[in-house]
Amino acid sequence: MSSAIGMVEYQNVSTGVQAADTMVKTSEIEIIEAQTVCPGKYIVIVKGDLSAVKAAVEASATKFGEGLIDSFVLGNPHETIFPAIYGAVPVGKVSALGVLETFDAAQIIVAADTAAKTAVVELIELRIARGMCGKSYMFITGEVAAVTAAIEKARAKCGEKGMFLNSSVIPSPDPKLWQSIL
Repeated sequence: MSSAIGMVEYQNVSTGVQAADTMVKTSEIEIIEAQTVCPGKYIVIVKGDLSAVKAAVEASATKFGEGLIDSFVLGNPHETIFPAIYGAVPVGKVSALGVLETFDAAQIIVAADTAAKTAVVELIELRIARGMCGKSYMFITGEVAAVTAAIEKARAKCGEKGMFLNSSVIPSPDPKLWQSIL
């Protein structure tokens, strides 16, 4: 039995709530988050056994495909995904800051998982479409080479669906910057 995380992102609240109901009625999963995000979209993030998460996401996408913006299923998500979603990651020594933005909510989680599995980096925060007109971003930290490699791999991954917006790597960010973004 392997763990998984999955997500669906819908164009409107009504469809999103119906989709969430379908997901929990389809298989034994846990809803991590189900809520409205900017600009009036609805996201549902679930976790559970890989086969259960796949079945739930597929059922939702099949039944409500017309309003679906994006979806994913990640088997064995990196353990730092959940603390980063909630912005609960303590930051130690910083050599570099990586920032990546996407056009949607789903792909930022895929990008973060890809980055965390590519190099020795710390996910600091995932901002999932809140207050950003549907866009999302992530902050990562680590050594410059690791952050660069992680950002490039994440950029390529979310670019596959055309959802990559922008990215940057800042070597030795000023402590004043850290104080303002954390």
